[in-house]
Amino acid sequence: MKAAVLFGNEDLRYTDWETPVCGKGQVKVHVRATGICGSDVPRVLHHGAHFYPIVLGHEFSGDVVEVGEGVTKVKVGDTVSGAPLVPCMKCADCQRGDFSLCKHYSFIGSRQQGSFAEYVVLPESNAIPYDPAVPYEQAAMFEPSTVALHGLLHAGFQGGGDVAVLGLGTIGIFTLQWARILGAGRITAFDLDDSRLELARRMGAHETINTLQPDFMEKAKALTGGRGFDDVFEAAGSPVTMKMAFQLAGNKAKLCFIGTPHNDMTFTPAEWENMNRKEFTLTGSWMSYSAPFPGREWEWTARRFSSGELKFDPSFIFRTYPLRNAAEAFSLYHNPSQVHGKVMLINE
Repeated sequence: MKAAVLFGNEDLRYTDWETPVCGKGQVKVHVRATGICGSDVPRVLHHGAHFYPIVLGHEFSGDVVEVGEGVTKVKVGDTVSGAPLVPCMKCADCQRGDFSLCKHYSFIGSRQQGSFAEYVVLPESNAIPYDPAVPYEQAAMFEPSTVALHGLLHAGFQGGGDVAVLGLGTIGIFTLQWARILGAGRITAFDLDDSRLELARRMGAHETINTLQPDFMEKAKALTGGRGFDDVFEAAGSPVTMKMAFQLAGNKAKLCFIGTPHNDMTFTPAEWENMNRKEFTLTGSWMSYSAPFPGREWEWTARRFSSGELKFDPSFIFRTYPLRNAAEAFSLYHNPSQVHGKVMLINE
């Protein structure tokens, strides 16, 4: 088969690669659409892969073309998305259902062959059937949707109050959608890109604030009558928005950091004291799994994609490339501030 194979730093080639074999309890998928995740970028551009050569890619959808012995959940012809985590299922974390915290896991697209290829093989439990009426490009966004939902569930989101979502990349947009679906009273979306703010309004945000405005914090506080927000979700992984979350939180608020930071950060005593004085609860969120594996995050995404409650907008996708042009697609990330949305690779 053909695949986009990473042979070294910035050495991504569309070339021949051994077609994976479908074994017992496994499913072979013809990949139709696969997204570039933010975690793929340092693997390609900044010496971040675990080993070389490797086929990356873990956000994907496609058609089942073969099933191994004992597979009963899916059949040939089904449309599926893939849950990329392959936990050991034996350690204490896995036994508790905390699969994201497994220390002995494998991961499709970073520790084993991924979806930047014509075909990928995965365990039956990792193949998530979905309504074939859902477009492949939308179904390739199962994973970011589940990451967003996991953050809300882990933070104990109960709805009813004022919600702030900071950072309107793919995960941020799904975060505000899940907050809407799960009963948020009012959702305010924050970003520095007006086009993403407009998308947030179409996806259900009640208010949007551009953080490049010098008085944005005053406007934000005015929306809650000075109380601050009840639930704050940081989805950018930026030190700036992480500190902003501390300022926006109200007394007894719940803060969840979904975004993954890549830079060092420091807090002044006054900044950190926000947590003490407001007695807010701060939690992190990692990946998107719960028991029974892979969890309700994946089940709910399939259901809400099918019903249309979880909306898809063409502007979710910044650009689309055929898989053979994967290297060109990754070159966009030399200037990441110019990438406004998901970059999608399509098998022709």
